[in-house]
Amino acid sequence: MLQVDVAAQVRNTFGKGAARTLRSAGLTPAVLYGPKTEPMALEVDTRGFTRTLLDIQRRPAVVTLDIGGDDKKSVLIKEIQTDPIKDTLTHADFYEIDLNDSMQFAVQVEYEGVPVGVDVGGVLIVISNTVNLKGKPLDIPDSISVDITGLDIGDKLTCADLQIPEGLELLDDANATCVMVSTPSREVEEVEELDEGAEAEAAADAPAEGAA
Repeated sequence: MLQVDVAAQVRNTFGKGAARTLRSAGLTPAVLYGPKTEPMALEVDTRGFTRTLLDIQRRPAVVTLDIGGDDKKSVLIKEIQTDPIKDTLTHADFYEIDLNDSMQFAVQVEYEGVPVGVDVGGVLIVISNTVNLKGKPLDIPDSISVDITGLDIGDKLTCADLQIPEGLELLDDANATCVMVSTPSREVEEVEELDEGAEAEAAADAPAEGAA
């Protein structure tokens, strides 16, 4: 998993007026919390933190939050708030984690190459761009790459076909389709069939009405 460093300082001012003053000074209000952590108000440099967010591009990342001195914490970026008009940072939430605890993450799947089926007129249908894995944060890969050049018309690739690193647990159905190559005339029909199958599975897993 990606690892980045972010510097922060303890924040002693609160309220909307104080937050506006911070933002005008090039700082973004933030908060740190976690299951074993008392909530802590922080502030981070807006420009530097924005560069960090651009570098990780919404991928899972372990952040080493340096609050000064020897106070460094391993955290995840839990939530980012932005101004809807200016698209600038307005607030950040950091969630402290234990690097020895297993956690669930959605990992990007990168499909490499052009399937042979597409070269002869087939249509590539991507069902899912992510896969859910569970494991220690630093064992989670940045992404999972898979070569799809060998897929012909009618072929598909499932979660079971992905190369999951040893020690990690796949949380998705191993038989779930990730990507497939279809004929143009079958494209819409096959996607609808996959959607109906997912809906039926969700309904079967849902508790009966009135159940305790």
